[in-house]
Amino acid sequence: MKITKICCIGAGYVGGPTMAVIAQKCPHIQVTVVDLNEQRIKDWNDPNTDNIPIYEPGLSEIVAEARDRNLFFSTEVEKAIDEAQVIFISVNTPTKTYGKGKGMAADLKYIELCARQIAKVAKQNKIVVEKSTLPVRTAEAIKSILDNTGNGVQFQILSNPEFLAEGTAVTDLLNPDRILIGGDTTPEGQNAINALVDVYANWVEKDKILTTNVWSSELSKLTANAFLAQRISSINAMSELCEKTGADVTEVARAIGMDSRIGSKFLKASVGFGGSCFQKDILNLVYIAKSYGLNEVADYWEQVIIMNDHQKRRFSNKIVQTLYNTVADKKITFLGWAFKKDTNDTRESAAIYVADDLINEQAKISVYDPKVSRNKMLSDLDYLQTRSNEENSNSLAIFDNAYEACKGSHAIAVLTEWDEFTTYDWKKIYDSMHKPAFLFDGRNILNAKEVEAIGFIYKGIGS
Repeated sequence: MKITKICCIGAGYVGGPTMAVIAQKCPHIQVTVVDLNEQRIKDWNDPNTDNIPIYEPGLSEIVAEARDRNLFFSTEVEKAIDEAQVIFISVNTPTKTYGKGKGMAADLKYIELCARQIAKVAKQNKIVVEKSTLPVRTAEAIKSILDNTGNGVQFQILSNPEFLAEGTAVTDLLNPDRILIGGDTTPEGQNAINALVDVYANWVEKDKILTTNVWSSELSKLTANAFLAQRISSINAMSELCEKTGADVTEVARAIGMDSRIGSKFLKASVGFGGSCFQKDILNLVYIAKSYGLNEVADYWEQVIIMNDHQKRRFSNKIVQTLYNTVADKKITFLGWAFKKDTNDTRESAAIYVADDLINEQAKISVYDPKVSRNKMLSDLDYLQTRSNEENSNSLAIFDNAYEACKGSHAIAVLTEWDEFTTYDWKKIYDSMHKPAFLFDGRNILNAKEVEAIGFIYKGIGS
């Protein structure tokens, strides 16, 4: 089968960038991204591509090149499903907040709704691609829905998980480590796999495109995220030991990172990992292990989450303890709210939880983040349901620049590793603050000796 029309259900952090790159690299394929959120689609279609809803370096240029040529954003979901040969499902799969598996299992209600809508609309054979991160054997459930509620149409289900890091998503899409495609071992399944391989082969070397059975593909995504999160929790555990012993976690990380068996990536101590994937996927892995009676396996992976939560609490406790065991009515400035640099995504950001802890201690939080809006910050705090919207609003002040945010504050906490933070006139910032002035570098991006020379009382993770 030669693919000429693709539909993607879901215009979020995965669907939008992935489809934009496919459209750019495959001008012969019509790519339509659909979503029920009218405002999100309107934003994707904004003539000023700098206003598209997702910030990723290089993304706006790609969208500008392909949009209205062979890349389209629409709310006409059923029309796009009907016309497409390949349908990517890229909707949210949050952790369940109710019922069996609450707090651990993935909530698949949006996946099921997509499958039922595809089954209702499709009049010709389709390839359905899982792009969302899903529990192993979800493809089985999707196929059951499609085969039993459809119109006699033949469906092939493929798993094609994303391996994108927010902030470098465009680079990851243009130059991937690998593309993973899982499908049935039947002749029809292999034909479907080959059709999708041919799409990616327009810009990805064939030896980087791996094909497996569908179950291996689904589990590989969860496993990759679990391994990466494990490394972060491991170095964060060592950061606490470093603080107690006088070792420097940055030096320890550099020393072990030079071991070719270990490598240097994901060994940077921090306030903890955030984002939409790591915690959700590990909790999902824990739930799957428990459902099979593998309690020791579940306990092992759950400890990664426990360590991550501990690191966030430890950072907020360090701020309180250093500021003479009280932050009541003190102005604490946060530099950064996004969970990492070069993205406007705040899901599971450490900043949310550190802010929540400090507001509970009656601190006044001032925030500067170059890409996150006030409304998003407030909605993040409201989601925790710790206090009323009015209380959150009164405790959180958002500024358009770091210098104003830091003026008159008792302490600064660096919560996101934005590059611009390393370029500031820290002497000017120090002079505008209450004395003594404290600087808590939760991402270890500043030069400790330089900021201490200015006069800050510097507290970095693991130092």
